[in-house]
Amino acid sequence: MTAREPITVWVDGVGLLAPGIADWGAGRALLRGEAGHVGERTVLPAPELLPAAERRRASRIIKAALAAGLQACRAADADPAGLPNVFASSGGDGDNCHQLCELLASGDRQISPTRFHNSVHNAASGYWSIATGATSAAQVLGAHDASVAAGLLEAMTQIDASGAPVLLVCADSEYPEPLNAKRPIQDASAFALVLTPARGPRSIAKLELPRHGAFRDDAGDAHLPPTLAALMPTMPPMRGLPLLAALAAGQAGAVALAYWPPQWLWLKVAPA
Repeated sequence: MTAREPITVWVDGVGLLAPGIADWGAGRALLRGEAGHVGERTVLPAPELLPAAERRRASRIIKAALAAGLQACRAADADPAGLPNVFASSGGDGDNCHQLCELLASGDRQISPTRFHNSVHNAASGYWSIATGATSAAQVLGAHDASVAAGLLEAMTQIDASGAPVLLVCADSEYPEPLNAKRPIQDASAFALVLTPARGPRSIAKLELPRHGAFRDDAGDAHLPPTLAALMPTMPPMRGLPLLAALAAGQAGAVALAYWPPQWLWLKVAPA
């Protein structure tokens, strides 16, 4: 491997959950223009692999993250217990943050242990480990609206360094008022990718990230359907839609993902 060669990974599985989108199959049809998008509230599946007690405590972001991650692992025919993972979220559990602020502003400041352990940024990653038995390395990061690009960058560089596959999960959930007025997030959403260092029987696309010049100030045009493009400004994980659109189209091309303004992360996508 030389400094001129790009970081190359393969996409073996995709998971997606958003308003009006139950899974990657539905999302792929929408991105291809084969179906119309109805902007219903996100339907969050019960976290099937969690023990009953943990299932009751699971918040909206945890349900979204687990659902998308399991979709991707099943599509890739990958054992989630053996996958190192990267979880990216712009702000974590918005509803739980609201509840904690209410408690701290009240006369009774005794916070329940459940609320406290769900307040940390790595809660979704922790619940993923409980649900799947995963004991591999886990990375959790937050970069506000740049979280999708930062998560993908972390996952691809990990694969390049370790030669092992990685699960990437990007998820967020909404804040109630009055926090929503300052940080408007429309609804819970998540997407996930199983990324591998080599092409396999389940691979659907190849991603190439240049080692130099990946960050540019010019934005790309993802050619998204208007109703899906409208999700991007108010749902941080949906800033990954340009990449998902390229995967759905099955065509070679360049994709730009929003990073810290004015920068964009550019990579190449080619069908397997």
